Amino acid sequence: MNFPELSVLRPDLAFIAHWIPAGSQVLDVGCGDGVMLDYLQTDKACSGYGIEIDDARIPECVARNVSVIQQDLEGGLAMFEDNAFDNVLCLSALQMVKDVEGILREIARVGREATVSFPNFAYWSHRVALLRGRMPVSKSLPYEWYDTPNLRCATIKDFEALANEVGLNVLECVALHDGKPVTFLPNWRGSLAVFRLKKK
Repeated sequence: MNFPELSVLRPDLAFIAHWIPAGSQVLDVGCGDGVMLDYLQTDKACSGYGIEIDDARIPECVARNVSVIQQDLEGGLAMFEDNAFDNVLCLSALQMVKDVEGILREIARVGREATVSFPNFAYWSHRVALLRGRMPVSKSLPYEWYDTPNLRCATIKDFEALANEVGLNVLECVALHDGKPVTFLPNWRGSLAVFRLKKK
């Protein structure tokens, strides 16, 4: 893969990748097709594992030489010791789990730092859809209400409160839209929330 294209194909991942120091031990929770770990291994000499439940995604990870463990996130991260990783990534996956608080506590346990992203439910087009009496459908929330894998909806402020509750300090919080940071009215104009977190 031509990794400069990461900024075109997945601009959110390209932005997040700059937070990960070269040579880090990384756990990618809900790693999907493994493209992020592949990039970090190839371009930044990182090592680590991905966790993914989707049968169709496992061969894609293997094809990219990403070490992937097929497991449901709800099963926890008990196989890993405390502080086993420099950084735990949970990118656009947290909204798909039932026990968000439990998963966050486990992420805090096994990682020295964490990077979490999720669709911002307070994004302006989501609010407009609700005002019209409809559930929002957008680039960051691309499913209809009846077939969505998303179990949770959160805003930037909601997540910040939960992170503090489970013992995580917010080092950085950025709202992205089309992979670019939004600085003016971020909770209104950012479709994706990205948090860089560290244990208190």
